[in-house]
Amino acid sequence: MRMKVRVGKNGHFSTVSEAVQAVPYETPAIIYVEAGIYKEKIFCEKKEIEIVGDGMESTVIEYDDGAFDVLPDGTKRGTFRSYTAFFSGEKVTVKNMTIRNTAGDGSVAGQALAVYADSKKCYYENVKLEGHQDTLFMSPLPVSERQKNGFMGPRVLTPRINTKQYYKNCVITGDVDFIFGGADAVFDDCRIICNDRTRQEREAKDACPEDDKVSVLSDERYINGYITAPCGAKDGLGMIFRRCVVKGEEGSPKASVFLSRPWRDEAKTVYLDCTMDDTIAPERFSGWGAIDKVHEDTFYGEFGSVYEDGKRISLGLRNSWVKEIDEREAKRISAAADELIKSVKRENE
Repeated sequence: MRMKVRVGKNGHFSTVSEAVQAVPYETPAIIYVEAGIYKEKIFCEKKEIEIVGDGMESTVIEYDDGAFDVLPDGTKRGTFRSYTAFFSGEKVTVKNMTIRNTAGDGSVAGQALAVYADSKKCYYENVKLEGHQDTLFMSPLPVSERQKNGFMGPRVLTPRINTKQYYKNCVITGDVDFIFGGADAVFDDCRIICNDRTRQEREAKDACPEDDKVSVLSDERYINGYITAPCGAKDGLGMIFRRCVVKGEEGSPKASVFLSRPWRDEAKTVYLDCTMDDTIAPERFSGWGAIDKVHEDTFYGEFGSVYEDGKRISLGLRNSWVKEIDEREAKRISAAADELIKSVKRENE
């Protein structure tokens, strides 16, 4: 028997946070969130919980913390304390809502998570995640940080426990590394949209072409972003996108988006039977720090990618270290993805 709680004008509580706090840790619960905009920062660490809204466009949870925020002690908030919603525990299901971080562009706000997905089994369906840099973080963190206090947040001192995550019919928006982390994760039938963060810069350059103060990114090549930045285990599944629409925001420059860059060398990301547009760079995947940097231990690849008109996308200009996946390998990877989904759904029934 699951505890049932309702949030909203006709509910038991007026905020999601109050409802979460009312649930005992060991008690399985489902929280219904009525239509509305809830401006709050959620920390949810319950053993088994499901949070269900009235619809992707109807129920909205938002907050505006960014990594560059200065805290009362003089330190900066940092990436992993910037989340709008932190979900942990054994099993978490989120459905039918939008969760967004409204802090703004990474150049102003820094990294700004919409969701910190930390539960061992995660199931997100019909959910929109909106942000800019680092929209969705999927635990675990890498073993070690590159910058002092770079991992400051809920899991900085805890063991790195692998998570299994499934995203179905979701919409995820962002720009720089906006789906990142060490989870084994499958994305089915999702829309992955990279923001056009170069628009203002391009407009300024067009207005003042002689102004040397107007910079352009990457030696006259506009770079809008990198969709994933994985850091998973070498023997893990990594991130798998199947039958997704992957594209840039309308008006984005061609070849301005990369499918991934490795946050750690043993990263894995694969796209299977996805529909993409011409904003995706011909190199497809980027190195970390330089487009052509070689990562021999990284597993990146795609199979069956097409344009919106159904025309097959040529991968002839992809970076040399990006894997060429054939149909047999694609089926093997897809079968492994199916096993992960079975595990997640079984644990979340």
